[in-house]
Amino acid sequence: MQAGRRPGDVALIAVSKTKPLWMLKEAYEAGVRDFGENKVQELVEKAENMPSDVRWHMIGHLQRNKVRAVIDKAYMIHSVDSLRLAEEISQEAAKRGLVVKILVEVNVAGEESKFGVAPKEAEGLIRSIAALPGIRVCGLMTIAPFVENPEENRVFFKSLKNLSVDIEGKNIDNVTMDFLSMGMTGDYEVAAQEGAAYVRVGTGIFGERSYPISDTSV
Repeated sequence: MQAGRRPGDVALIAVSKTKPLWMLKEAYEAGVRDFGENKVQELVEKAENMPSDVRWHMIGHLQRNKVRAVIDKAYMIHSVDSLRLAEEISQEAAKRGLVVKILVEVNVAGEESKFGVAPKEAEGLIRSIAALPGIRVCGLMTIAPFVENPEENRVFFKSLKNLSVDIEGKNIDNVTMDFLSMGMTGDYEVAAQEGAAYVRVGTGIFGERSYPISDTSV
């Protein structure tokens, strides 16, 4: 691969938002172990009904008042974009004796409709978060623009990779840049070429149709 890694170095997160439990179980039977949810309620409900070896990834915007519900169920929180959110995670983690793996969300494309810290502010935020107990900064996440031609997003994936290399070189305590979470159904191949460790694929696995989340039939 262009990123200089083996295909096995890139993990697929099945984005299962709005999908019924039976579809998740089919994916699980096919070998998927990493599932991504945008909403805390869905993650919590599904975690209670799926095998214990599933790794749940919180990939949607996380409100501070929802941290308590998800902190012991999420394998990794991809969407930390403020010190206040990190402080809430830290407080809840300390209460439960946990160390929570997080990624800092960076709005590389500068889209007003997207969450995430500006690239130039990422290092400062990471340094502040890294000083908090109960948190381990494991890398960066970004949501690239929706485009028809995935090549248009290569510049954003390359930018996030370069930012991670720069931060890694600072040798900040309690910080690694082991994981870049970037790329979705339409552009995951380009993201993998540019260094993604996690690609988040929903439509490519489950299809276009949305299902009522209350449909949890097996």
